[in-house]
Amino acid sequence: MGFFNKKEHNVKSDSQIKWENEKEFIKALKRGEEWAYRKLYREYAPKIGAFARAYFGTDDIDDVIQEVMMRVYKGIKKFKGNSSLSTWIYKITMNVCNTLYEKNKKNNEKVFSVHNDEEDNDDLEIVDTEKNVQKEVQQELLYEKIMEIMEKLPEKERILIKLRDIDGLPYSEIANILGIPEGTVKSRLHSAREKLKEYIKEEGLI
Repeated sequence: MGFFNKKEHNVKSDSQIKWENEKEFIKALKRGEEWAYRKLYREYAPKIGAFARAYFGTDDIDDVIQEVMMRVYKGIKKFKGNSSLSTWIYKITMNVCNTLYEKNKKNNEKVFSVHNDEEDNDDLEIVDTEKNVQKEVQQELLYEKIMEIMEKLPEKERILIKLRDIDGLPYSEIANILGIPEGTVKSRLHSAREKLKEYIKEEGLI
């Protein structure tokens, strides 16, 4: 006699359900269903914008969002599912940012780019929310202040903290998006977190 009955054996894990839901969502996108594109924009436009903001160090990121969404719309039918949808979209976002950087560089505009140099790994807790309204406001102000402080970091380090500590992506996915080894992601992220902590200390926040 086992510990689980047959019904329990057939219960799907959260990851299985999530993957099946994503497959259905991708099929809907490929069919051009309007609800799927609304959901896509609602879920990914803020992520794309935050990525671009971390990349360029500016709030002027509407062109990036529009261009990424256009490429997703045009390319979704060719998406084969070799990676997760989010990884694919982040890669498109990285390519768009790199393209705009090169374009703006030729126009002598001041922008920032990601460069791959070498540089392990405690998670940085940026916001500790509580249900008390006053504390929520305080935490929101603290979060905004830390986002300002992050602007002192080089763009490649801002992106790493954004992807790992804010978006919560696994190291393997970040490595895939940035095209660098997972070990490099961890070492660079460690360095970025240490710098950010020092800047936060200088501001008297910790």
